[in-house]
Amino acid sequence: MPAPNPAALDFLSTRRSRPAKTLVLPAPDRAALIPILTAALRVPDHGKLEPWRLIVLERAALDRLAALAGDRAAARGMDADQAAKGIGQFAASPLCVAVIESPVDQPKIPLIEQTYSAGCVALGLVNAALAAGWGACWLTGWPAYDDGFLTDGLGLRAGERLTGFVHIGTETAHPPERPRPDLSARVTWADA
Repeated sequence: MPAPNPAALDFLSTRRSRPAKTLVLPAPDRAALIPILTAALRVPDHGKLEPWRLIVLERAALDRLAALAGDRAAARGMDADQAAKGIGQFAASPLCVAVIESPVDQPKIPLIEQTYSAGCVALGLVNAALAAGWGACWLTGWPAYDDGFLTDGLGLRAGERLTGFVHIGTETAHPPERPRPDLSARVTWADA
């Protein structure tokens, strides 16, 4: 018989990302972040390739990225509202972890499996932060797809992609529940 873990199942059944705009200081310090990062890296990883890496963005780095987002938005001729979203993601964040997909050349492991593993890291990071009592959310936005921003701001290497920015801090408001998928519309049972 399996040994159920009702607390873990309850957490997973009720977990809810926190909107980035509701996250403020304090954020976890390095000592508090280590167990969160450790838990986040316990993901499916076919071939034990570790096809991802993390960049922890503290205040000075977030300020630098906010300025870079402003420069990149101007260079791209973005309207003020669109630019502000990219800038604000970093200017207002108490702490952010960039999850980078860093694929490994391994002919036996398809790249898509490495992409999925990096996505699991991002979700694992959100869940670990929430389980540790912090608010957290996974965002992308236009900076996540701007090559100049990624290269100049995060030092991404050839072949790497950003999986997402996971913002972590103290939540100021508990978001209302949102509609969840209807199992009967999304699940098919195959018994033969």
